[in-house]
Amino acid sequence: MKKIINTPERVVDEMLEGIVRAYPGHLKIAPGTKRTVMLAGAPVKGKVAIITGGGSGHLPLFLGYTGQGLLDGTAVGDVFSSPSSNEIFTLSQAVHAGKGVLYLYGNYGGDILNFDMAAEMAEEEGIETATSIGTDDVASAPANEKEKRRGIAGILYAYKIAGAKAASGASLREVKKWTDRAIENTRTMGVALSSCTIPAAGEPTFSIGDDEMEIGMGIHGEKGVERGKLKSADEIAEIMTTIIIDDLPFKSGDEVSVLVNGLGATAPQELFILFRKVSMILADRKINIYKSFIGEYATSMEMKGASISLFKLDEGLKALLDAPCHSPFLLQQI
Repeated sequence: MKKIINTPERVVDEMLEGIVRAYPGHLKIAPGTKRTVMLAGAPVKGKVAIITGGGSGHLPLFLGYTGQGLLDGTAVGDVFSSPSSNEIFTLSQAVHAGKGVLYLYGNYGGDILNFDMAAEMAEEEGIETATSIGTDDVASAPANEKEKRRGIAGILYAYKIAGAKAASGASLREVKKWTDRAIENTRTMGVALSSCTIPAAGEPTFSIGDDEMEIGMGIHGEKGVERGKLKSADEIAEIMTTIIIDDLPFKSGDEVSVLVNGLGATAPQELFILFRKVSMILADRKINIYKSFIGEYATSMEMKGASISLFKLDEGLKALLDAPCHSPFLLQQI
């Protein structure tokens, strides 16, 4: 797999350097860290700080959501590897403004371990913390074990709700409550058509036939629920959307936001073809679309595929979803 890089060992560090050089008025590396990005204006007085993080390779997740009305800082590790607890802790010190720090990240073992260690160090320094964990991937565990589910593209909605609530001046307890509400109301499912190549490995993470697809595959190549011959866009949308709707379950009269997310190598027109069918399915079930996002929000290097997320709304969540925000790194404003 051809890549425009210098050396595999320097990919993450040079990517971070490029990001802060591109947006120097908005983002900077937190003092005392190597692999974090924080708001240039942080800490923000009178506001709960929000930190996320995870492995590199998923741009614009996680780094792209550091911005006004969103996150205050992000820590990343190597490709598909957790950030270190020391980096998370030092970033917490840098963005903390006296109202506590919310840790918001996906449900992966390494991330949980290192964020928990960072929380212990922060508490020892008198920094109050709370944790919310994204669990939107319906393919990764059954509904009665949803606490085991992975966090994937749907965490975008948790970022948006958490950031908006924090910007309103709410307490750490209130920010966590609304963030958890967003997580509970979000469901996602993905499909992969090709593998990706980690720079340090130099070869595809897994193999899949040119005429095959895998429903439910994770963003690191985790096994899905079904591998078979490639189906049409309408068939793919029908399979995934039906599973998502039945899982919450979403019902007639509900109002939702829809996210159709590309995994890194899917043409935009293909995403809109998927959205077309998703919107038709929702209309048939009398589920109303309030706001839609189509584009790349959580990728997996150059994996070809897509995910579909539904976010069930109420008046409070709609107001927070609509609250102003800005990140110079977003491919589409939210």
